[in-house]
Order: sequence, then structure tokens, then C-alpha cells
Amino acid sequence: MAKLDRIDLKILCELQKNGRMTNVELAGIVGLSPSPCLMRVRRLEKAGYISGYGAAINMAKLGDVVLVFTEVTLSDHKQGDFARFEAAARSLDEIMECHLVSGGYDYLLKFVTRGIAHYQETIEGLLQRNLGIEKYFSYVVIKSPVVKSYYPINALFGEAD
Repeated sequence: MAKLDRIDLKILCELQKNGRMTNVELAGIVGLSPSPCLMRVRRLEKAGYISGYGAAINMAKLGDVVLVFTEVTLSDHKQGDFARFEAAARSLDEIMECHLVSGGYDYLLKFVTRGIAHYQETIEGLLQRNLGIEKYFSYVVIKSPVVKSYYPINALFGEAD
């Protein structure tokens, strides 16, 4: 796909904020007629710029949950060690994000659990799997004053008007 223009970027900006808007609404916002707008959206989907659509769930309505960020350091650093750990992380529903990072530890994990006891049970289960975890540090989230569900496309890749 050719380089994205400002209209493509605007389409991405708008769809990440509201993926359920109609094509007619989107076309009006980005300044296109509906048919060319739909063609651009389909092209962006096909090229992989749009990887999916989903619903934002208000977890507080479902019940109390706890977010925990966990730093994990592996004892060995061979490719197989990383692959084994990442496969285990992918298999746990409670792990929402897993990032290989540079710095003083290897991975930063984001857990969501029903409470501290559920987190402790989950991390202990991970430790029992003999994945080469040397140490871990847990940070329980008290409050999340800033959480964004969209990327700053304009700030990163230019103005989309």
C-alpha cells in the first residue's frame, strides 16, 4: 500500500475512537463521499492498518477487579527461554499485556484479576510451571487517572486535519 495520506490518517483516528460509526458518518467527518470512504476503509483493512473492531467493556459494571503490573526477570536469556515464557504468558487469560523490555528486568506484564488472592494464585501457578523466572516484582494499581483507548496518530504521524 502506498504511503498514507491525511485522509487515511483521519479515517484511522476516527475509527479507533468509534468503530461502530456508519460509513456515511465517517465520510462526513473526513470530507469524502460515502463510496470513496468505504473503499479507503476496505483498503486500510486489507493492508492490515485496521486489525479488528471490538467493544470497550466497563469492567466496574461487572464487578471488582484489580490491575497488577509485574516486572519479571528470567534466570537465563536464551531464545528458547524467552519463547517458553511468552507461550506461557499467552496461555493465561489474566495476562492482558506482555512486553519484552530493556532495562533492569526482562518483561512487564499487565494482569487483571478478581482480587489480590486471585493474582497471587495466578502468579504462583506461573512460577510452578518452571519457566525460569528468577524474580518478579508486583505493583498493584490503586487508581488509573489516565487511560486512553486510542493511539495519538496525529501527534505521531502528522496532522490529519
